[in-house]
Amino acid sequence: MTDVQTVSGPVDSADLGKVLVHEHVFVVGEEYRQNYEDWDEEAMVAKAVADLTELKGLGIDTILDPTVLGLGRYIPRIQRIAQQLTSDGVDLNIVAATGLYTYNEIPFQFHYTGPGLLFDVPEPLTEMFVKDLTEGIADTGVRAAFLKCAIESQGLTPGVERVMRAVGQAHVRTGAPITVHTCVQNESGLIAQQVLREEGVDLTKVVIGHSGDTTDIGYLTKLADAGSLLGMDRFGLDVLLPFEQRVDTIVELVRRGYVDKVVIAHDAACFIDWFDPVAKEQIQPKWNFRHISEDVVPALLAKGLTEADLTTILVENPRRYFE
Repeated sequence: MTDVQTVSGPVDSADLGKVLVHEHVFVVGEEYRQNYEDWDEEAMVAKAVADLTELKGLGIDTILDPTVLGLGRYIPRIQRIAQQLTSDGVDLNIVAATGLYTYNEIPFQFHYTGPGLLFDVPEPLTEMFVKDLTEGIADTGVRAAFLKCAIESQGLTPGVERVMRAVGQAHVRTGAPITVHTCVQNESGLIAQQVLREEGVDLTKVVIGHSGDTTDIGYLTKLADAGSLLGMDRFGLDVLLPFEQRVDTIVELVRRGYVDKVVIAHDAACFIDWFDPVAKEQIQPKWNFRHISEDVVPALLAKGLTEADLTTILVENPRRYFE
């Protein structure tokens, strides 16, 4: 098997158990938080510990957290939460990512530095990602285990393409798998596959994130036939696609023989500063870590999936992603 780096150290891929492939502990703009946010660190950490303890109690063993630069990744806080979980006897793996999240431009820290730019040097993004994967993130000692980039409705902007190619190059150098935030409305998963393929990426090591926001089986099977995993990973965000349609799409994919290409998650967070927490709860009451265990799994079983299918989706496919 393969060692998978977690916030608490390496874990054998055979021991990942049931995995949710796209969950955030916190999405917090750190610069904004430090200047403007009414933030209670102790209360937020305690909430995260409670939420993740509850998740483990529902039978989930590992979450992949694709919170990277642009989403407010702050590893010391995540380490503290992981340590508290361990102290409480809660054996839940948190797997950190590296990469950069943007729909348009890249941050100014990289705007003038790179191949052919004012400061003409090898791509600093690639070097940063590789360091996070092989040496550790900052001075935390925590190594990232996978890569993250994004392509949204704006499409392949120059900034998005630069990040995506750097992610592809880091994958080639390290073998680390990739998850891509995509937009189903413009089928940007296909664009991501094209760019990553050009960089030499093994597309079987790529999750096309947010594929579950569509019922377009033709689009989804194109992605899967190219080798990638389908991130049916926004359960609870019914405002984007209703629950029943999300479930029925997975059922149809399994019926067509694509069970080995399906992975699931909520894309939820213990706290996200994009939305008012009270309004978020009122508008999307099922957008939380409990929804898959409490509602999605029973619905999939009721519609004909077997326990073996669910083991493939929750255990075998994520494990194979890292192996």
